[in-house]
Amino acid sequence: MARIGIYGATGYTGFELIKLLVRHPGVAIAFATARSAAGKRLSDVFPTLIDQPLVSVEQADLSSVDLIFTCLPHGAPELVPLIQAALEAGVRVIDFSDTFRLRDPDDYARRRGHPHPAPELLGAAVYGLPELYRAQIREARLVANTGCYPLTAILPLWPLVRAGLIADQTVIVDSKSGVSGAGRSLALKTHFGEAHETFSAYNVGRTHRHLGEMEQETGLHIIFAPHLLPVFRGILSTIYVTLQPGTSLAEVRAAYDVFAAEPFVKLLPAGQLPELRHVQQTMSCVLGLQPVEPEAGRYIIVAAVDNLLKGASGQAVQSMNLMLGFAETTGLV
Repeated sequence: MARIGIYGATGYTGFELIKLLVRHPGVAIAFATARSAAGKRLSDVFPTLIDQPLVSVEQADLSSVDLIFTCLPHGAPELVPLIQAALEAGVRVIDFSDTFRLRDPDDYARRRGHPHPAPELLGAAVYGLPELYRAQIREARLVANTGCYPLTAILPLWPLVRAGLIADQTVIVDSKSGVSGAGRSLALKTHFGEAHETFSAYNVGRTHRHLGEMEQETGLHIIFAPHLLPVFRGILSTIYVTLQPGTSLAEVRAAYDVFAAEPFVKLLPAGQLPELRHVQQTMSCVLGLQPVEPEAGRYIIVAAVDNLLKGASGQAVQSMNLMLGFAETTGLV
């Protein structure tokens, strides 16, 4: 039985992670941390969860675990020292932040506006997308869990890049996310009165913090337009691509055969497109293809995921299964 520690257990991703781990036959939760809720129990915060004590980061015992999940906010001051201490203690790490997703420290500094806090660890970090990096994740000490928005760009685009079908290297990714993607901390834009019955774009163009990993993993120049939907969970991304002129729908669909054996990626039949309701509360990334002007190579791809499962906690458990030698789908189906 593998022993697991969770840092940041009371956010939305922590909540979903614990729900997955308590039903996993091969792991046990050794500790769970929280900031303001330290000293309480998980069931005090989420009544449907286990009666697990919540401890502070300082009280958590790294020597008691084989692997930790760090579900802390981006830029949390304790994050990097914690990961360094865990790796030095021989504990494997799956990090939910974007700190270790970009491989190039210069790219990180350019996009973030400050130097990387631990460039010496970038060589050890593996990008946490099993469909692309399964073998590397199995051996990794540090996995940088993929971002939810990037997942819905990388998985749809990667087969086309791999097949050499993309003609125009500038691609538009138009994404819509439920409010849970912004996290559980209070923010004006996610208050019910601000988000209900409205629809808004934010950080459009080249400004979103997750744009870098999309471009890193696809090699494309991406124009990204994220939007906030008045729903709780789910992301739907509409991607506009120009392929080699005359590329047939059959050729495009054949590129996605690379995902044929993937347990959590599904390409819909021709003429069908995914909806949020198809993926909410599931581990599926569902894809649909729509030819627009195939003679000119113009196609639309639609991708949908549950941002808290395949886009976050479920994806992390998928990586954990690989790292700990379990069947990849254990606890997820």
